[in-house]
Amino acid sequence: MTLNVKSETARLREVVLGLPYSNGPTPRLEDTFDSKSYESVLNGVYPEEGDIVKEMNAFEDILHKYDVKVYRPELVRDCNQVFARDVGFVIDDKIIVANVIPDRQEEIDAYERIYKQIHYKQIYNLPETVHVEGGDVVLYGDYIFLGQYNFPDYSDVKTARTNRLAVDYLRMIFPNKRIIPLNLRKSDTDPYEGILHLDCTFMPVGRDKCIIYKPGFMNPRDAMHLVELFGPENVFELTLEEMYWMNSNIFSISEDIVVIEEHFTRLGQHLRDVWGMTVETVPYREISKMGGLLRCSTLPLRRD
Repeated sequence: MTLNVKSETARLREVVLGLPYSNGPTPRLEDTFDSKSYESVLNGVYPEEGDIVKEMNAFEDILHKYDVKVYRPELVRDCNQVFARDVGFVIDDKIIVANVIPDRQEEIDAYERIYKQIHYKQIYNLPETVHVEGGDVVLYGDYIFLGQYNFPDYSDVKTARTNRLAVDYLRMIFPNKRIIPLNLRKSDTDPYEGILHLDCTFMPVGRDKCIIYKPGFMNPRDAMHLVELFGPENVFELTLEEMYWMNSNIFSISEDIVVIEEHFTRLGQHLRDVWGMTVETVPYREISKMGGLLRCSTLPLRRD
């Protein structure tokens, strides 16, 4: 298997898509891992498997429409395997296996069949003290933007998934990349207040544009620097409500083709009419109630 991922938007050729089956029972409130799931369980609206299957099948159909080769992990019974992005991520020709929280270790084991097709020298297993999940890793040219939570209460915050040691480790593996750590606001119980991963508040799109929710960053200067990097005319700013529904968690098939959730009407209109992109829409609102969306469901293996 050839690995090659240098950006979020180059033409996609091969990708792992998570699985919608046998997700297990609705978690107890105290067992949820993120604020959106917490809210869904609290309000009795946690998604049913049938709806998850329907939404993921619609997404897979779009990937096949553009001749993308789709891999799937092996099925683990009673295990939520929807969000492939948490399990690992590819940068250049290397795949980094994430240190997920202990309750999700079975998800990583389900990727063994895929990892066997990759040369062992291209697979990096993180040291135990290095925490990073794929949703916190966003690529743009020579930049690796890394969402993190670098504060003393890190171990007490469920939604803190990437730590300061991840920055140092990635700098060691990718010495020629510019790695930019960005501290994110966190909340384990309120999805209007906390950002689970960087891709829930920021995402490059097209050749030189991005989607951003500026209040998602602990330091306003971080958001300002991102806007300056892309240029204000190339930035689509999200409202609080759009961030809540994860409008930045879209998925690019190429610089000109992007997949978004069907309810993202303002974003979709801007992508089409202002930035001239082809926009594919899929239903994904039920899956969003578990704390992730389209990008979270994918692990790209090869882009042009």
